[in-house]
Amino acid sequence: MDKLAYWTVKSLRWPTDLFFQRRYGCRAMMLETVAAVPGMVGGLLLHCKSLRRFEHSGGWIKALLEEAENERMHLMTFMEVSNPRWYERALVFTVQGVFFNAYFLGYMISPKFAHRVVGYLEEEAIHSYTEFLKELDKGTIENVPAPAIAIDYWQLPANSTLRDVVMVVRADEAHHRDVNHFASDIHYQGRELRESPAPVGYH
Repeated sequence: MDKLAYWTVKSLRWPTDLFFQRRYGCRAMMLETVAAVPGMVGGLLLHCKSLRRFEHSGGWIKALLEEAENERMHLMTFMEVSNPRWYERALVFTVQGVFFNAYFLGYMISPKFAHRVVGYLEEEAIHSYTEFLKELDKGTIENVPAPAIAIDYWQLPANSTLRDVVMVVRADEAHHRDVNHFASDIHYQGRELRESPAPVGYH
């Protein structure tokens, strides 16, 4: 199942590379519209499960909703520095609709598979942001001042730049990668998430 999750994610990378190429601002925008879905779906389903069973979640509802909100703030930030074309906005609408329903169904069938997919998606996000940083360092992409929303959200210095923003976003993605691989490992061990305290409070 791990291999299936891995190659599912790898198969999604090729069309993304082809479509966005080196337009990393718009690529990040598309990435975050998808990345904000799993935490919300997982948090929602765990919330409903907690209500049905009259039991605590071990902090996992909060952890997953924090992840979703953090990814949404990534999107709000990159909307300030990119100018998506009309067909890219249409693509976001389509991809998000398909992914939400597919992930919802996948999580219902196998949470361990769903979390593993997200772990691998976050690894791809880290790779994309690393390439983004390389382009900034080469001067291919202008290192503009950080948007005010980013300075406020991450409490960055007032003179921060786009590079500083990409650095903290990449760190967020690394945290999400670890959290989701951890969640999948818990399921693989035959346990429920509530049996292991969730890593809350990072954001």
